[in-house]
Amino acid sequence: MKTIQGPSLHLAQFAADTAPFNTLPAIAEWAAGMGFKALQIPAWDARLFDVAQAAHSQQYCDDLVAMLASHGLVISELTTHILGQLVAVHPAYDALCDSFAPAHLHGQPAARTEWAIEQVKLAAMASKRLGLTDMGTFSGSFAWPYLFPFPQRPPGLIEAAFDELARRWLPILDVCEEQGINLCYEIHPSEDLHDGISFEMFYERVGRHPRCKMLFDPSHFVLQQLNYLEFIDIYKDHIRMFHVKDAEFNPTGRQGIYGGYQSWENRAGRFRSLGDGQVDFKAIFSKMAQNDYAGWATLEWECCLKDQEVGAREGVAFINAHIIPVTDKIFDDFAGAPVSAQQINTLLGITHN
Repeated sequence: MKTIQGPSLHLAQFAADTAPFNTLPAIAEWAAGMGFKALQIPAWDARLFDVAQAAHSQQYCDDLVAMLASHGLVISELTTHILGQLVAVHPAYDALCDSFAPAHLHGQPAARTEWAIEQVKLAAMASKRLGLTDMGTFSGSFAWPYLFPFPQRPPGLIEAAFDELARRWLPILDVCEEQGINLCYEIHPSEDLHDGISFEMFYERVGRHPRCKMLFDPSHFVLQQLNYLEFIDIYKDHIRMFHVKDAEFNPTGRQGIYGGYQSWENRAGRFRSLGDGQVDFKAIFSKMAQNDYAGWATLEWECCLKDQEVGAREGVAFINAHIIPVTDKIFDDFAGAPVSAQQINTLLGITHN
């Protein structure tokens, strides 16, 4: 067994236009002061990271690694969620998703998709230069608007959606294979890969690609009432990244999973800071240790109530308290004794004529 690494911090929710969250050196100093050991860097955020330069310049990558090391930090992974979202966009979301791309691509869905695909490929190349092995992303979605089937879905609609999703992602997965990078899809509502079954549908369509992996975040399973502990056992060979994020689900006589179009603080299901929700992290960390998960435990802060810096500070202590330093001993070895084959047969009452 291996001891989980951590805590790492996903920077997507912390990056801002004000210090210390507007440059990577400044946010690194802040995160190190909080007690984090690694940073998970959003490859799409130019305030923190130049993905094209990192893909092509080893010097840029070496300087970045050295800067983080001066603060006692490493990079756990790059993430490409916003870029992955643009790989597959249903037309209903075109206007909203345009803001994720450069202005000159707004109103041009096809060009925006091609740009996003190239950006994810660059991030895979950058990951290799940085000495990483895993990269997180979203799958994007064609079928999500048809999740609840009324009017009923026409035959072939879901199959066509997943066929096209696989067609767009397969060249990216092939680049990841060339670069030695696992592409970890976050299993997330609003993405076509939102549970185990939908992941399997995609996985088969990309030919069980060896680089097609998962990012596990239990908070999204609480909100859709999926058994996240059983999920870990089923998909343990696919899980390569882990977001430590809490959530709660408190259905009422007025709303349930769908949330009634309410704001986050008024939904039955909502994200919470670590320790404030309902996720059984003791069981999760136990299963991850038992299943030999060797990656990072990364805090992703999303809470509708608590201040993010408080959540980060408490999150460091929370993750440290839950990481299990695995043992290399069997606890009852002290009572063991060497036994010969003949003695074993005697213990079992086996005799040979």
